[in-house]
Amino acid sequence: MQDNGRQAHWNEAYATKGEKGVSWYEDAPMPSLDLMRQCGATAKSSLIDIGGGASRLVDALLAQGMHDLAVLDLSAAALDVAEARLGAAAAQVEWIVSDITAWQPARTYDFWHDRAAFHFLIRPEDRAAYVERLHAAVKPHGHAIIATFAPDGPEKCSGLPVMRYDPQALAGVIGPHFQLVDERRHVHTTPWGSTQSFQFSVFRHLPESGGSRRP
Repeated sequence: MQDNGRQAHWNEAYATKGEKGVSWYEDAPMPSLDLMRQCGATAKSSLIDIGGGASRLVDALLAQGMHDLAVLDLSAAALDVAEARLGAAAAQVEWIVSDITAWQPARTYDFWHDRAAFHFLIRPEDRAAYVERLHAAVKPHGHAIIATFAPDGPEKCSGLPVMRYDPQALAGVIGPHFQLVDERRHVHTTPWGSTQSFQFSVFRHLPESGGSRRP
């Protein structure tokens, strides 16, 4: 799917289904928050949420006192939902409408968070572009938390094919600049009661290439 096709797809998904009508909706993003806490996130940490859309992660982080936050999504409609929900607090967040494979990072962050965006990149060139931006946008020793469907997860989401990963396979794609330091399996329950198997992988950005995949 070309960039403009992807954008139209996600804008339509949010416009027709709403925030709580999509399968990935969750009231509280506890796996993400728990992993961030384990990685030492504080109120002074900076974070970018890739494919964040209308996710409530940003709400939770603002409530915890974090203020250096950015949310990137291909869909302006999804970001509009989040901004409207946050009200005046939305001014504390940088909202970025962009395709991650074409985005040019202007700065670096302590944390990169991606729940269910990377697994939509089925073309090798798109995955390579994602990794380039990951490398450019995460500070040395910073962390990336990336969640994808697990090997026993769905083969499609929102009508689109996905790539499924276990942590080791994902680490192989992310490459040697990032060390796999934690992993977690999570079963997500959709708003209509079905379940989806996810895996959350945590990577630390190595100051130099190479090194082992484990501490």
